[in-house]
Amino acid sequence: MMACRNLCAGAGCVVVSVDYRLAPEHKFPAGLDDCVLATRWIAEHASELEGDATRLVVGGDSAGGNLAAAAALRLRDQGGPPLVGQLLIYPVTDYHTPGTPSYRENAEGYGLTREAMVWFWDHYLTGSAQAADPYASPLQASDLANLPPALVQTAEYDPLRDEGEAYAAKLRAAGTPATLTRWDGLNHGFLFWVGRVDKAGEAMGECCSWLRQVYR
Repeated sequence: MMACRNLCAGAGCVVVSVDYRLAPEHKFPAGLDDCVLATRWIAEHASELEGDATRLVVGGDSAGGNLAAAAALRLRDQGGPPLVGQLLIYPVTDYHTPGTPSYRENAEGYGLTREAMVWFWDHYLTGSAQAADPYASPLQASDLANLPPALVQTAEYDPLRDEGEAYAAKLRAAGTPATLTRWDGLNHGFLFWVGRVDKAGEAMGECCSWLRQVYR
């Protein structure tokens, strides 16, 4: 919740944290369904929340970044509501196999491990065949056009670094504006170190600045 408070205060926006269903009790796509339904509910009730339904951003970090990216795809494909941005912080965008160089370079020793990612994916999906579904692995989407602008932040020492950066590149190739920042010297989860690690505070500052820009 600290990250939500920092975004709210720094960007001057309403932040709604969605308590979506979790795997393994509720496997894919249950959590994504909840996020999409919550976004639609927020759009319908924005005035009650002192928000603006015409300026919606989805966002999240790690698994939440996966859900935010996938929700943006689903909302584009299934009638909205339209979004003005997607905030993707060290997001999961693809399956662990075959993996990327960062999966090998940062497989262990930096907090999040490759072994942990395999465990998470095994609990999230019903079977590995679902990994090809773009709503599970957004990097697998064949069309990333007509999506809202994105800010993608990655960490140097993170198994997920390369897939996040590949997603930003694929967004750009499809004509979707995407700002990418790799935070060197940091590892997965840095958004929760604001106030303790200088670069984490700088990363949060970038998130808030970007949000203020897309909300104009």
